Amino acid sequence: MNPMQVLTILRARKWIFLLTLGLTVATAIIVSLILPKSYTATTTLVVNFKGTDPVTGAAIPAMLMPGYLKTQTEIVSSRRVARNVVEKLNLASSPVVRKQFEDDTQGQGDVNDWLADRLLQSLEVEPSRESSVISISYRGADPRFAAALANAFAASYAETNLRLKVEPSQQAAAWFNDQIKGLRENLEKAQAKLSAYQREHGIIAVDERLDVETARLADLSSQVVMAQSQTFDSLSRQRQLGQGGAAESPDIMANPLIQGLKSQLVQAEAKFTEVSQRMQKNHPQYQAAANEVANLKARIDEEVAKAGSSIGQAAKISQRREGDLRAALSAQKSKLLELKQQRDDIAVLTREVENAQRVYDLAMQRFSQTSMEGQANQTDVAVLNVAVPPLKPSSPRVFLNAVLSLFLGTLLGLGFALLVEMVDRRIRTADDVSVIAGLPVLGSLNGKTDGAKPRIFNLFGFRGGNPLAATGS
Repeated sequence: MNPMQVLTILRARKWIFLLTLGLTVATAIIVSLILPKSYTATTTLVVNFKGTDPVTGAAIPAMLMPGYLKTQTEIVSSRRVARNVVEKLNLASSPVVRKQFEDDTQGQGDVNDWLADRLLQSLEVEPSRESSVISISYRGADPRFAAALANAFAASYAETNLRLKVEPSQQAAAWFNDQIKGLRENLEKAQAKLSAYQREHGIIAVDERLDVETARLADLSSQVVMAQSQTFDSLSRQRQLGQGGAAESPDIMANPLIQGLKSQLVQAEAKFTEVSQRMQKNHPQYQAAANEVANLKARIDEEVAKAGSSIGQAAKISQRREGDLRAALSAQKSKLLELKQQRDDIAVLTREVENAQRVYDLAMQRFSQTSMEGQANQTDVAVLNVAVPPLKPSSPRVFLNAVLSLFLGTLLGLGFALLVEMVDRRIRTADDVSVIAGLPVLGSLNGKTDGAKPRIFNLFGFRGGNPLAATGS
């Protein structure tokens, strides 16, 4: 069916088309006028998603803006926010609301939840695509009630947003508070253990005491070396005396008494030689000179024996002193090793105290931070525009509905006209002859004769009018 045929059908069935169009438009206008008026109040909010937290200093990256605004939109549309609105406005106390609740749920459930769900059905939340603005719209029959609900949802959202940010910090602060008690006990135990160890071993300053004992050990080591040298020297002189080399002994040769006696002995021997040449053995002078020589030799032997004994005694003293120094050195080494062990033990205990102190300080820092976060009262939401009672209803829109009904009536009128034409098909153009009757078109007559309508097509069982078509077989 070409457009010309459609126009021809519409011209023939114009009353059906016009009746359908008029009924559609009239029905839309009447329904729009009958329907109760609805008013929409809108509140706009600004979400500071790029702001810096005053406590932690954390900032939300710009790339998270779409997801963040979507999350905030879902928070506004949540039952928690709606229930908070119901409780703040005390809507559940209305007898009308109570009766509606009883009729709707037969008294089952919570009236606050039921009323919150009812409010969410008339709520519309829309985030901006290119900014951080969120629009909260509420639709209701009363413009003042709609504005009050929109503002109440905005205020409840701001409060809920703050609570969602504060409640985790409060829970974390409570957990840190419990943990700090145990950490404080661990720190006190570590400090008490370190103090008890220091009191038990009489330790005040381990490093200073260790330095003193190390210096003492070095001094004892040097004394042992010196004692070893003295002992070796004494033993060498003693061995030399034992091997009969007393005359060559440096100690004997350096002894002034022995050297003086030797000088007297030389003089006495010289005198004895002179007397022996002049006198006989029984002469008193001879015997006096001989006795003097013998006495000097005896004294020399006695002094040599005393010197040898002193050398031996000195060797024994050197050996005992060396032994004592070795024992003192060994004891000092043991003491120094013990001090080092005590230093290591104290280092371990001190490290435990430092670790406990570090963990306790870190926990206290996190506790202070979470406590401040839990006490924060600054929200990231600011009201840009407060909802005011609208002067004009948002629905029904009579003009818009009339325009839409005009478009819909046109489609319905066209559809009904074509439907009636399909039920009662008639030949209206020359093309219909070939399509409907299957006959070739020989010519067409345009015009009317005295206002009479030709009935040429009645021969074929069709009803038709102008324009006329002549056919032949």
